[in-house]
Amino acid sequence: MTDRPDPLKVLAVCGLGMGTSLILRMTTETVLQRLGIPAQVENNDISYARSADADVIVGQGMHTSELDGAAPVTVTVEDFVDDAALEARLRPALEEQGWL
Repeated sequence: MTDRPDPLKVLAVCGLGMGTSLILRMTTETVLQRLGIPAQVENNDISYARSADADVIVGQGMHTSELDGAAPVTVTVEDFVDDAALEARLRPALEEQGWL
């Protein structure tokens, strides 16, 4: 396992950084707790994400496609409240980094 940042800095993004990203932040916190990964999860807008120095960015595909290279892990979601679907995408991405 590669040394992962502790806590992991995670950013949940949406277009404006308000309602949707807040919901996604809560879903992401649930998944990371279930995986046993200490994380600081913030929510914000897409423009902030480009310079946030996050370890992981989670957001809708229409936004994350603009963030290539902004974080070591970028995960897209379709349903902001589907924690099982988020875990199915996040787990392999974290494993690939050696963080899980």
